[in-house]
Amino acid sequence: MNPNAADNETSGQTATRGDPQDGSGVLEDAQSLWRELYGLGHDHFRLAALETRRAGESLVTMIVAGVMVAVLLNAAWLGLVAAAVLGLIEHGVAASNAILLAVACNLLLALIFYGLIRHKSHYLQFPAFLRSLQPAPMHRDVERS
Repeated sequence: MNPNAADNETSGQTATRGDPQDGSGVLEDAQSLWRELYGLGHDHFRLAALETRRAGESLVTMIVAGVMVAVLLNAAWLGLVAAAVLGLIEHGVAASNAILLAVACNLLLALIFYGLIRHKSHYLQFPAFLRSLQPAPMHRDVERS
């Protein structure tokens, strides 16, 4: 009985180290995997590009709608101020004084909103995050003698 024949029978379908087909199979598998990874990466970049385009279009739509809302709210505000001025005139206040009172109220509201914006702008600088990035102070233990 040939000892090599017994090895071949027990090993079944296992390949030997000298098998040239095994190396080409691994190379083909690696190339196939590379093509799949490349295709997957390409698909991800294409999806990201499409999503970015959709997000950009949505942002433009939102900005245009915001500008339209601002114009409509401005017109409504002017209508309210005009109604208030006419109401003051009907109650015996001089027209010039009623207009000056409306202007003063508008300027006061603008000043209040300016203060609010200035107060809240501090948080745009991420103060807590910046503090967390700074190294903790080193404490020196001084031994008393």
